[in-house]
Amino acid sequence: MSLLTIMPSGKTIEAAEGQTLLELILAAGESIPHKCDGNAKCGSCHIFVQAGRKSLSKISPLENEKLDSIVGVGSKSRLACQSRITGTEDINVELLGFASGF
Repeated sequence: MSLLTIMPSGKTIEAAEGQTLLELILAAGESIPHKCDGNAKCGSCHIFVQAGRKSLSKISPLENEKLDSIVGVGSKSRLACQSRITGTEDINVELLGFASGF
């Protein structure tokens, strides 16, 4: 089991293998856009993974394609809906707010 820390609020939640970051962020009571219901079509759940990337699923071609279309993407960018917990390393993510999705 990993611990997920969500910035900027600092909320922490336990993360079980198989859960997505989107599910966990919502379960922690955080507000994050997710217009396409987790299908990697809108990019609105774009986040930065500051630590713990080894505990997440690899970027799929579908996620990579969507990230390529988003302004402000960097090496730490992921779509929360496509990032699934696969390891036990603690994870730290940064919610990007209104400018994250298009």
